Amino acid sequence: MGRVSPRDYQKGPVTLRGRRVPATTTDQRLLDSRGSTDWLHADPWRVMRIQSEFVEGFGALAELGPAVSVFGSARLGEGHPAYQLARRVGAALAQAGYAVITGGGPGLMEGANRGALEAGGTSVGLGIELPFETGLNDYVDLGVNFRYFFARKTMFVKYAEGFVVLPGGWGTLDELFEALTLVQTRKITAFPVVLVGTDYWAGMLDWMRSTLAEWGTIDEADVARLFVTDDVDEAVRLIVSTDRHLAHETSLQAAAVRTEVRDGEARG
Repeated sequence: MGRVSPRDYQKGPVTLRGRRVPATTTDQRLLDSRGSTDWLHADPWRVMRIQSEFVEGFGALAELGPAVSVFGSARLGEGHPAYQLARRVGAALAQAGYAVITGGGPGLMEGANRGALEAGGTSVGLGIELPFETGLNDYVDLGVNFRYFFARKTMFVKYAEGFVVLPGGWGTLDELFEALTLVQTRKITAFPVVLVGTDYWAGMLDWMRSTLAEWGTIDEADVARLFVTDDVDEAVRLIVSTDRHLAHETSLQAAAVRTEVRDGEARG
């Protein structure tokens, strides 16, 4: 995949340049309630576009196989130590048999995609229409571009066995807390969330324990669900061990169902 020019603007599957680059994004137009009320007449048609994003995402990723979503800052480039850390994470996950899913952008996302691709794994990028980003990085070999954050976020969770979270800003924190909320409310189960970078995450974890848990707004168990490490191999082992545990539990449940069916047939 060739490098996207800085003048390129990705709008779903469409590339725009020059004067055709819009002043606002699709998400912004959907969520911004100010201005004209023309949106009242346009929203039913937006539903079709939203539906198409889910259909495209499901179609592209349905046969991906085991995968892990990796999140991290778009601002920490190749010269930053965290970039090399992301690259090692991507390679280690690929060597363990997982596809690597990122937001497809620059920085640590690029590092993880690069590591996965160089290790012979599948490197997935789920891009988003933004006014300040310029398409998927060069190390994505399966890419899907989205207009809407909520459709994209569904794909990060639906097709991943867990999250690896590298140092990052608002977008990274958004994905992290979304995952923790889904785990806490049991919308997803046996879903490991591994934070890589003990120094970076230490302050947040201290605040969770000393303020959130202390006030009772979360439980200690909610904090305990987070794994924190500086060791890439340990991060991958945590993902693999949880994945195997889930497979074992699923096997036991299936065996129990088969036994119940046989017993029912024998009684009948």
